[in-house]
Amino acid sequence: MKKLIYLVPTLSLVGCTSQQVEEKPNVIVILADDLGFGDVSAYGSTTIHTPNIDSLAHGGVCFTNGYATSATSTPSRYALMTGMYPWKNKDAKILPGDAPLIINEHQFTLPKMMQQCGYVTGAIGKWHLGMGDGNVNWNETVKPGAREIGFDYSCLIAATNDRVPTVYVENGDVVGLDPADPIEVSYEKNFEGEPTAISHPEMLKMQWAHGHNNSIVNGIPRIGYMKGGQKARWKDEDMADYFVDKVKNFVTEHKDAPFFLYYGLHEPHVPRAPHQRFVGKTTMGPRGDAIVEADWCVGELLAHLEKEGLLENTLIIFSSDNGPVLNDGYKDGAPELAGNHLPAGGLRGGKYSLFDGGTHIPLFVYWKGKIQPVVSDALVCQVDILASLGSMVHADLPEGLDSRNYLDAFFGKASTARKDVVLEAQGRMAYRSGDWIMMPPYKGSERNLTGNELGNLGEYGLFNVKADRTQHQNEAAQHPELLDSLKQNFFAEVDGYYRSEVEEEPLK
Repeated sequence: MKKLIYLVPTLSLVGCTSQQVEEKPNVIVILADDLGFGDVSAYGSTTIHTPNIDSLAHGGVCFTNGYATSATSTPSRYALMTGMYPWKNKDAKILPGDAPLIINEHQFTLPKMMQQCGYVTGAIGKWHLGMGDGNVNWNETVKPGAREIGFDYSCLIAATNDRVPTVYVENGDVVGLDPADPIEVSYEKNFEGEPTAISHPEMLKMQWAHGHNNSIVNGIPRIGYMKGGQKARWKDEDMADYFVDKVKNFVTEHKDAPFFLYYGLHEPHVPRAPHQRFVGKTTMGPRGDAIVEADWCVGELLAHLEKEGLLENTLIIFSSDNGPVLNDGYKDGAPELAGNHLPAGGLRGGKYSLFDGGTHIPLFVYWKGKIQPVVSDALVCQVDILASLGSMVHADLPEGLDSRNYLDAFFGKASTARKDVVLEAQGRMAYRSGDWIMMPPYKGSERNLTGNELGNLGEYGLFNVKADRTQHQNEAAQHPELLDSLKQNFFAEVDGYYRSEVEEEPLK
């Protein structure tokens, strides 16, 4: 096997061309967290109602073959921001809350590209790409961070809402921090005297199922240990409103100049603690209610764009970072209350999975009055958003990106896009080519603690996902020549990065 080489396309000789940009719409990328293909009613689900998200699908391009690169959060977001396959970066895996920024400061990124083309850039919501240099002092300005990779403004949670530190970080500074009560964070050991789910279960308002039994914040046990910062700690039930207000303020402040906004929804990631006004809106418990809350967030954004007279000059891309999961560490009734609801929409697997449900996600592109409504079967991937938007704003792109320009497909003007894509789930890889998915053999568990299938088949898998969406017919033996062809293409693409032996990442 060849020695691993980590290639980082840099910013040298990159910028916007002098070509006249006829239209420079605002661009908003909305990325939900753990939202499955079947979690929005636009794809035909009758068990949940998401009218605002559906309005983007019905009013724009509704992709039936839209993909994230990865079945987990950090690598998926890395691909979106950099236009690079995340498996080329050894650090692109699920990060703790105190992990360093995994995007090289000199690397070409989506927000840097938009900045160079005259856009004001903002990042609001979930981040999970690391902050700082690996030795974070949360009581000072944390850098490098969003600013260093191209965002003029940011208001973020460092990792996920189930990981410490449970604070908002605005432009690198913890919001509302009292200097007399400094924050300390550790993912190794607890701080003396600090309560945990193990030592003080009576403090819990939400019970943990696996892994989430460290520091308690807002009655919810988390991953990792935290001390101090009491005034700065968020209240989970208010998170949606908090970020919606930040989004509205950003839009209003920059309505007179083109802006690029990344809006990372935290729903329906655990812990699912929607605002009280959404509790009971579905029969599926907190997970279903959190999805309804996410839909409300989208509705609030659309209404505000219309109020500011910006809706017809704003391109909106909606998607999810990876597939769905029910029991992801808390006893919130999600598996028991799912009923007839299929979060992955009938696709096999979900979050963490190499099966299609891990990366086959909702993807809609909307631009009122400019994009005509269409259902598209084109194969597209979030990694291509960078190059496609680059084409729209006439940006110069560096050599070596994995991102490809499929702007016509994203605008509904072309019915085809990618011929193939490499998909990833915690270090394991699969290959989609046309209607076929090839999965190499991997050892390991059939399922992890969440109950989701991981896709460790032990033998080569070959599935026609157009004829067999559920991936229950392995046709490797029936099509040996096709299998050999796909293997050849796959191994050429991942040469130097593929590993047949992959240790299962523990859920922490």
